[in-house]
Amino acid sequence: MEQFKLKTSAFKEGETIPPKYTCDGEDVNPLLEIRNVPPETKSLALIMDDPDSSRGVPFDHWIVWNIDPKTQYISEDNLPSNAVFGANSWGKPKYIGPCPPKGKPAHHYVFTLYALSEMLQLPTNSTKDELLRVMEQHIIEHTSVIGMYGR
Repeated sequence: MEQFKLKTSAFKEGETIPPKYTCDGEDVNPLLEIRNVPPETKSLALIMDDPDSSRGVPFDHWIVWNIDPKTQYISEDNLPSNAVFGANSWGKPKYIGPCPPKGKPAHHYVFTLYALSEMLQLPTNSTKDELLRVMEQHIIEHTSVIGMYGR
């Protein structure tokens, strides 16, 4: 079977995320493509974070779970129906694009998709740490795509 894969046509792995998807543009999520979901998957979870955050801990930009495993695309500025939003580092249940400090080196932005063995019973607005704790025993496989952004 082919490898579980998350990719985007918005940018190439390790290259610059276009401003449209950042605080300097429209601040909308890029189109994401999901390929080769393991057959036993019951749901998907997605985390986008910035491990280079100046706060000393990753800044959480987008937390989503209970995405239907049949999903092949997450459209730009959209999310599949019935998925649940968690709280980003600003405490809001939505996508917030890259917005590193001006004049500093570019940051890495990691979109990680998890294939899970069950639907998660977790309230809307839960944090990344809460999501990771609940899904820890249910991860079948994960994949990621990384983009860079500096200002």
